[in-house]
Parts: sequence; C-alpha cells; structure tokens
Amino acid sequence: MSRTTVSNAYNRPDQLSAPLRARVLEAARRLGYPGPDPVARSLRTRRAGAVGLLLTEALSYAFRDPAATGFLEGLALACERAGSGLLLVPVSPELADVTAVHQAGVDGFVVYSVQEDDPHFKAVLERPVPTVVCDQPIGVEGVDRVGVDDRAAMLAMGRHLAELGHRRIGVLCMRLGPGRHNGPADEARQAGATYPVQRQRLAGLREAFAEAGVDWAAVPVHERFEHSVDAGQSATAELLAAHPDLTAVVCTSDILALGALRHAAQHDLSVPDDLTVTGFDGVPEAMRAALTTIRQPVLEKGRAAGELLLERGERNRPRTVTLPTELVVGATSGPARAPERFFSGW
Repeated sequence: MSRTTVSNAYNRPDQLSAPLRARVLEAARRLGYPGPDPVARSLRTRRAGAVGLLLTEALSYAFRDPAATGFLEGLALACERAGSGLLLVPVSPELADVTAVHQAGVDGFVVYSVQEDDPHFKAVLERPVPTVVCDQPIGVEGVDRVGVDDRAAMLAMGRHLAELGHRRIGVLCMRLGPGRHNGPADEARQAGATYPVQRQRLAGLREAFAEAGVDWAAVPVHERFEHSVDAGQSATAELLAAHPDLTAVVCTSDILALGALRHAAQHDLSVPDDLTVTGFDGVPEAMRAALTTIRQPVLEKGRAAGELLLERGERNRPRTVTLPTELVVGATSGPARAPERFFSGW
C-alpha cells in the first residue's frame, strides 16, 4: 500500500473504504505500530490540539475549590465540543519559574484569575498563541476576557446590608497581593491590591457603606492568603475577637463565608440573629447552607472562555464578555441586632 493510503487510514478515514482501513489498522497492529507520533504531527501542523489552563495554584485547587471546579467544567465542555484537549498548567504564585508555561504544548491559553504582575501570565503573553483571561487581570491589550461586574455586585450586597440596618460591619477578603499576608489589611494595602477582583469587590462595599454614612476607615478588613473554609474560620475568629460589636461579616467568597458560619456554629452564635454572614460566588455548598450571596455563573464563565479562545482565529479584535450576577438573599442575613446585645466572649 502507498504511504498516502496508510496516512489516510489514521488522519482522513473518510477517504478509505471501511474494509481497506481495517486491513491497514490490522497490519499496523501486527507490526506493533501505534499510529502517527503526536509530537511529530504537531511539529508539522503547528497545532497541539489542546488548550492550556494556567492556574497559579496547586493542581488540587482545580478540583477542591467549587468555583474553580465549575469553571473547569464549563471550559472542558467548550473544548469537548470543539474536539480539543485540555492541559492544566498549575504553577505556584510564590515561585517565578515560568518553565511550565514555556514548555506547554498548547494552541492557546485560558488564564484563570491571576494578579496583575504575575510572571507566569507575562510568560503566556510572550507565546505566539491566543489568550483569554478569566476575571483578572483587567484591560490587557489584545487579550480576550470573560468575567462579571464585581464592583456592581458587591454594591448590591452592601446596600442590602445597609437596608437591614447594619452599620458595624467587618470584611473577610481573599489575598490582595503577593506574600503570605494573613490578618488586617489597612487602606494602603487595599489600594495597592494586585488582584483587581478583590479590589473591585472592596470598592463596591466601600461605595455602599458610604451611601449609608459608614466611614470605610472604620470598617475592619481581614485578609487570608489561602482560600479555604479553615482560613475563613480563623479569620472570623480574629475579626470578632478584635471587634466584638460587629453585626455582620461580609466575605468576598462563599468559601470564606462557610468558614465564618462554622465559627458561628462552634461558638453558639445564632445566624442571622446574632451575626449576619454573606458570601460571593453562589457555589453549591453555599446554596445548601442557604447563604446570602452573590451568585455568578461559574460554569458559563468557563464555557465562554473556551469559546472565545477556540474562535479567536476567526476574528482580529479581542472581545470582553461580562456575565450577569444575582443577589441571592438566603437565611444568613437579617436585621442588625441592637447595640446593647454585646457579646464579649465570642
């Protein structure tokens, strides 16, 4: 048989009759030939057949964090529909080694929520492949982006709390910048945040509280480097120990809020009678806990990011897709308790 016939059996099976293709594959099996070398094929076609997902977290984060898991599912659905593979490229946010980015055999990158000056993101931009950013950074020239209006979403949450009469409010936020900072984040650290999503969410709260006459300088903000329920629980303990008069704890993620609810349960605090707790994301665990939160379409984020990347060759100009959010009022927010109900032991 000719080389073309054998090649068609693997690469263009529609060009051969079913019996002829079966003969080729059976002969290859007897000879121990597994088929064309995918690496050699990618060199010839200049296509890897895969989308790279850049995560500046440990690999397990993609399967542990509910928002990341939902995003990953949506991205996988888009890749599946296009017949493309998906390569996870996890890197540590504390290490500057960009070798994994340089060596990734992909046709393009989806970058999942990294800080503005992240060296791995800069390495992605050096590659001659299309790139889509989910959430952050914002406003990168020539790069597609999919996200939500974080500031407007948190503005709605802040107004909800103000309408309930809350004026003594604390905030738990995800990491604002590099370095393992855990504890109070003053206004200078907030202003210098290199994670725009957190910066925008805090800005939305600041605007809502200002409308209600609350001085943002008097609002304690506690930051956690790790994004986990345990981190939310420990941050809540610190926050309430330093500010026992608080009537509400606003969290910039559901995961941190679930930690706050755990702390409340372990210290016999009634939610929302003693303490209102709110989150952001709308992950399944938060919905089951009836958490008051901002629900964002994380699966649709992933799907939209994948579609933007896979259609990039059909257009010249970058696009931005802003998806809607929804304020979900659950069972964890209620009217502010009276000032005289002061809990010194929590």
